Amino acid sequence: MAAKIYYQKDAPLKPLKGKKVAVIGYGSQGHAHSQNLRDSGIKVAVAELKGTDNYKLAQKSGFKPGDIKTAMKDATLVIVTVPDEVQAKVYDSQIKPNLVKGQTLGFCHGFNIHFGYIKPPAGVNVVMIAPKGPGHLVRSEYEKGGGVPCLVAVKKDATGTAKKIALAWSNGIGGARAGVIQTTFKEETETDLFGEQVVLCGGLTSLIKAGFETLVKAGYQPEIAYFECMHEVKLIVDLMYQGGMSYMRYSISNTAEYGDLTRGKRIITGKTKAEMKKILSEITSGKFAAEWVKEYKGGLKKFNKLYKDDYNHKIERVGRKLRKMMKWINAKEV
Repeated sequence: MAAKIYYQKDAPLKPLKGKKVAVIGYGSQGHAHSQNLRDSGIKVAVAELKGTDNYKLAQKSGFKPGDIKTAMKDATLVIVTVPDEVQAKVYDSQIKPNLVKGQTLGFCHGFNIHFGYIKPPAGVNVVMIAPKGPGHLVRSEYEKGGGVPCLVAVKKDATGTAKKIALAWSNGIGGARAGVIQTTFKEETETDLFGEQVVLCGGLTSLIKAGFETLVKAGYQPEIAYFECMHEVKLIVDLMYQGGMSYMRYSISNTAEYGDLTRGKRIITGKTKAEMKKILSEITSGKFAAEWVKEYKGGLKKFNKLYKDDYNHKIERVGRKLRKMMKWINAKEV
């Protein structure tokens, strides 16, 4: 069945015109939604912790950030953009006590709603607009006159206007310029986690490290291994981003294409796919969500150790040295 896709003509701004929108958090997504909605002619109130870098950034952007209660007062739409791991705590302590019947609670990711860590009361709309890109891209594409494609979902329609409000939100941030695909909180959450863990982040970084380690162990120079297994990934991904795998294969040499078509399946085997299926089951059952919440509440000991190990991995050390030579890439070191 073809996906239902909405565009600007399907998503008038009227449900939010002359109304107030509260954005809780001025981080990655929060700064983009706040500025784009404001530039679309919608009144925006930002809530952020006083004295933080994000608070100062909001001020620099021309907002007068305040507390959550003040931001939510008389707001038609309340957008929650704080990180997944702290959302439930912030919701229970500051958002829930200030929710009023008829308001719309909006999320950019379905994690806490889908897995039940946040349970909104009756009489409140619950919707989601999930941009398929980071916040800085949501902002920069809007400024160019375009937008980042979004997903839209309605979990609870208490007023009969939930979807119209969500679509107006998507239009206000530029998403409806590119297309807004209808989904559910379940589908967005589970596919998003799966993509991050199996392909985009977990799968890709593990593949890159494994390739690098194999070449270095075989006696090849680490710098050469870095270029082959890390640096050139962007070149291939950009081609696929533009025209899929077919365009990438059209653009590379016949030798590379033959190696792709005959060797790739030896890396991603039936055993690999079985592990992917296992990871998906951990996501859909809520096992991963519970594990992540427990890890966060326990002080992130495992998280921090794994991060430190990879930060100090040889491919990262070599990369930091090589990227200093590449002034054209605007290297970002943390």
